[in-house]
Amino acid sequence: MPYAGCRLLIADCGLMATDTQQLSPEAIERLTYTRNFGVVAHIDAGKTTTSERILFYTGRIHKIGDIDEGTTQLDWMAQERERGITITSAATTCFWRKHRFNLIDTPGHVDFTAEVERSLKVLDGCVVVFCGVGGVEPQSETVWRQADKYGVPRMAYVNKLDRTGADFFAVVKEIRQRLGAKGVALQIPWGREDSFIGVIDLVTMKSVAFDSANPSNPPESGEIPADLKDAAAKARHDLLEGVAELDDALMDQYIHDRAPTEEELRKGIRNATIKHGLVPILCGASFRNIGIQPLLDAICDYLPSPLDISVPQAHDPLTNEPMAVAPDEQGPFAALAFKIATDAYVGKLYFLRVYSGVLRSGETVYNATRRRKERVSKLMRMHANKQELIEEIKAGDIAAGVGLKETTTGDTLCREDSLLIFERIQFPEPVIAMFIEPKSKADQDKLGTALGRLQDEDPTFRVHYNQETGQTLMEGMGELHLEILVDRMRREFNVEALTGKPQVAYKETITQSLEKIEGKHIKQTGGRGQYGHVIMKMEPAPAKSGVTFVNKVTGGKIPKEFIPAVEDGVMEAVKTGPLAGYPVVDVTVTLYDGSFHDVDSSEIAFKIAGIEAFKQGVLKGRPVLLEPIMLVEVVMPEEYLGEIIGDLQARRGKVEAITHRGSSRVIRADVPLAEMFGYATTIRSLSQGRAAYTMEPARYEQVPRNIAEGIIGGGK
Repeated sequence: MPYAGCRLLIADCGLMATDTQQLSPEAIERLTYTRNFGVVAHIDAGKTTTSERILFYTGRIHKIGDIDEGTTQLDWMAQERERGITITSAATTCFWRKHRFNLIDTPGHVDFTAEVERSLKVLDGCVVVFCGVGGVEPQSETVWRQADKYGVPRMAYVNKLDRTGADFFAVVKEIRQRLGAKGVALQIPWGREDSFIGVIDLVTMKSVAFDSANPSNPPESGEIPADLKDAAAKARHDLLEGVAELDDALMDQYIHDRAPTEEELRKGIRNATIKHGLVPILCGASFRNIGIQPLLDAICDYLPSPLDISVPQAHDPLTNEPMAVAPDEQGPFAALAFKIATDAYVGKLYFLRVYSGVLRSGETVYNATRRRKERVSKLMRMHANKQELIEEIKAGDIAAGVGLKETTTGDTLCREDSLLIFERIQFPEPVIAMFIEPKSKADQDKLGTALGRLQDEDPTFRVHYNQETGQTLMEGMGELHLEILVDRMRREFNVEALTGKPQVAYKETITQSLEKIEGKHIKQTGGRGQYGHVIMKMEPAPAKSGVTFVNKVTGGKIPKEFIPAVEDGVMEAVKTGPLAGYPVVDVTVTLYDGSFHDVDSSEIAFKIAGIEAFKQGVLKGRPVLLEPIMLVEVVMPEEYLGEIIGDLQARRGKVEAITHRGSSRVIRADVPLAEMFGYATTIRSLSQGRAAYTMEPARYEQVPRNIAEGIIGGGK
């Protein structure tokens, strides 16, 4: 019989973020049938292939694109199609079983992790794709931690089960052990590798077979084959046990050996998934069109609607009091700008997640973060790089706006009479740098424009101008990241530029607290002079905390109008440390005393005093150099293990674990980025091309003294 799909479940699980009695029936129905979710994974696990099949089976496209041929809808950039990787997150809208899917396909490469970060910030749920052969890979762990940070309910999809060496049950075990997730299989594979033809649905206890050669043909549902009945019964028992542990009603049935109905079981799975107690695991082979329709049904049945998620937290910018924002389209408008993209025809596109109220085309909104009024001239529903004009967007929706001038990634848009600010998105620090200069005078102005626009789009891309050398320095998340940006300048902005070799983005910090640091700027030139005097203390701060400025001046020792100038001076001084000119991080600066002159004091005098005090403090605080440490994972045949370990240790690497993955060995090590340049060539020669590696930023650590001396000498 044809596969009928799962029964529709209304969001009645008692986890509503708001009292639905306050909402109109139309709003409840619209939100109940909305799914804002993303597809995330390690590079090459099959995210875009899976997303492409989702678009095909939901009727959004009528021909399946191919990554190798460069014909996918969601990988639309020229660089994505040439390299076969996703670089920027792509948003689209499609429909399945009355549900509206707002889908974001994200990159898998670690250099573009900011795209995943900002997508997870605004999504209600996500599908994490795992390779049936590779299992839990380094970037799998990274995206999982990002989803943990934002409290995003998720489900897992084990892909590529048609490949040689694929092992569904091994991946399920890895998800439980390495990610610490309570993963439960809702399906088991029917067949293996070349003979993989479908899945066994453990909720309905039916087999589902797919015609991979004819993707338009619906799956066929039938009885479970005799040779799989025992495995299905055991997996079904594990599923019931896992769900019952988190559901009192199902536990009572489980104890009394009463089988739940399909609807009761689905409701229990849904409740547990939304509460982060459970991770449903499905399986398939997206390239061969196996497993997609059941995945779509599971997204409807188990991922949350905007009504199910925890109420997003915001605060009142005037009182700093916390505020709850319910998904009520009758409430005051509130949205988060989570992404900016440049379009050749419409200019800047601002991607918005609306949490409350309604925004109509042509309306004026208030940017509470920047304290500026902005006008939204047009609203658009996105499909990758294509736009569809719409008149309004409502609470629970994701769309794009045009016409905003001063909004940046992470800003809150609201009404001026209902102020609030959402928590800003935290992005990782750049770890690699490169000098860039225009190829000709004609390119000089265009280069500045291009760098500015790319900075607006990408919060992990930084640009600094070195006054001493007269050079422009670009910072990013990796060599590929900077390479892509330079290529985009050439293609999109018609800028030809010369670049230097990639360099490590070192940082500087202090290791000793200082209770009293004075900064003075006193200048008398006959007329009105300049007078600024500050006293502050400085102390080391936790890793990744940046530089924090705290004002504890009392008694009018410094007029309050000069305090921001002192902070500006400190924040300017952190850009260039005294050791080798690298930015200063992880320091808390507390301003607590000072003095002023009734006539001669000015903002510029106090800014210079702040700069001087900070520079003195860093020099006296036993400054040290910090370097980025990378988490490196190398997969290789057993016979190359010794040589590769020896090479990693020669690169100052610390081997953390050596494990098996099928017939291969896997090394996980922490290695300084400075030692990893050219590693791709080395590992190919060490393993005759049979080893592969991935790396991602882990943390910053102090550079050993003997190496730091060489860096500092070179920097000066």
